Amino acid sequence: MEIDLFAGVAVSDLPRAVSWFGRFLGEVDSFEPNDVERVWTLAAHRYLYVEVQPEHAGHAKVTLFVGDLDGFMAAAAGRGIRPESEETYGNGVRKAVYRDPDGNELGVGGAPA
Repeated sequence: MEIDLFAGVAVSDLPRAVSWFGRFLGEVDSFEPNDVERVWTLAAHRYLYVEVQPEHAGHAKVTLFVGDLDGFMAAAAGRGIRPESEETYGNGVRKAVYRDPDGNELGVGGAPA
């Protein structure tokens, strides 16, 4: 069974969110399905989108798992985006937590170093 994933994040200001998520995600394809959303293609059939919903902004929790966490973090830092916190779990899996301008939590995890 093939499944497409669209993970949504409510935001209060679309231009501000597009700027931040663009710097957070880097060079990935994106598109505008309408005037209140922006969608980024993270991988085949896997999308992250923001939608203007001020009453819900700041409550999302999304975690991405990447093949090279250190590389992701270095690239994001080079674009001015730094994590709020970092942790390593007992099994060695690592996670960096980022917050967008509305306070939504974007976790980025990686396999043990």
